[in-house]
Amino acid sequence: MSYIIILTAFLTLVSFIFDKKKTWKGIKKGAKQFINILPTLLSVIILISVVLYFISDDVLTEYLGSGAGITAYFSAGLIGAVAILPGFIAYPLAGILVKSGVSLSVIAVFITTLKMVGIMTIPIERRYFGLKVALIRNILSFAGALVVGILMALIFNYL
Repeated sequence: MSYIIILTAFLTLVSFIFDKKKTWKGIKKGAKQFINILPTLLSVIILISVVLYFISDDVLTEYLGSGAGITAYFSAGLIGAVAILPGFIAYPLAGILVKSGVSLSVIAVFITTLKMVGIMTIPIERRYFGLKVALIRNILSFAGALVVGILMALIFNYL
């Protein structure tokens, strides 16, 4: 993490040397966007913290941990398919889950289904693409997410 901060500071300095006006404009714009996102980010982090407080590590391990086997992949896939979370919330949540003992391959399934499968958005997809296309797209995306998780498990040797 410190490498990213050092690299960012260095590149900002380089940018500042080349064009002070554009750099300040970019910093101000970034700070403004951060301030706009901050209330949502904080509220979701608080919500996640409260939920994780009530859900014990044993429950997480039971359904998403290595002891759950292939069931962990399906559980993570179903949670990701139903949840509607933006990426800036999903990735910190994934980090918290990894610290709680959930494997990266299960997290990969969760994130992939979160971004590719939309159970809650099927009515919207149906209106534009038809029910058949919406269902096929979601089923194939879910299957693809499981394949991604299994491939990650095989690559990193922890199925």
